[in-house]
Amino acid sequence: MDKHKLPTVLIFLVPQVLELIAKEYGVDDEKAAEMFYLSELYKSLEEEETKLWHLSAHALFEMYQEELETEVITYPEEA
Repeated sequence: MDKHKLPTVLIFLVPQVLELIAKEYGVDDEKAAEMFYLSELYKSLEEEETKLWHLSAHALFEMYQEELETEVITYPEEA
């Protein structure tokens, strides 16, 4: 994937993840964004070579929850 296209994918994917975080944790959009942007998962998502951008918002949300609960992220084999 062209590195210039990666931000475009994130523009559509990240808001879906933030909505799931807001709903699950009962926080507003701003707090959900802060929580996600500070996560290791988000840092990995920004790196094109991790290929996390091809996962669904729900899969990313589950990985985010795992990071919060265990401080570990289990990356899918295909990522």
